[in-house]
Amino acid sequence: MADLHWTCDAFEQLTPTALYQLLRLRSEVFVVEQRCVYLDPDGLDDRVWHLAGRADDGALHAYARLLPPSLGEGAARIGRVITAPAARGGGLGRVLMQQALSHCERLWPGVPIELGAQAHLRDFYGSFGFLPISEVYDEDGIPHIDMRRESP
Repeated sequence: MADLHWTCDAFEQLTPTALYQLLRLRSEVFVVEQRCVYLDPDGLDDRVWHLAGRADDGALHAYARLLPPSLGEGAARIGRVITAPAARGGGLGRVLMQQALSHCERLWPGVPIELGAQAHLRDFYGSFGFLPISEVYDEDGIPHIDMRRESP
């Protein structure tokens, strides 16, 4: 899965097909699979960067949303981290996070990065240098924890 084609686009650069695919994957995982009824298009998608990992046939296998420091409290933010169900089990989540960190560091050098992790993934994100900055809290029925990685 590491041989995917990676793009990191601003909203204006997304084609209608690419936008549809990312919204569909986010709904498939966050709304249907995880049974969280919430409004995924939250008014931020047109102000962030969209990182996508696609197979040769164009299928979206991995996605993350990168929020600039101007939308947070001085930190960039990685969110909506997804590996497509059909692409799981081969280490793609690790590749996705490496790509997300690389793009954040390129877009916003020297800026810390935060994320809201599902609590059971605390060690996974910890392996990338993220440390907890909150207690565990409930978000849409799923335990989460806020984490932060200082700039290298």
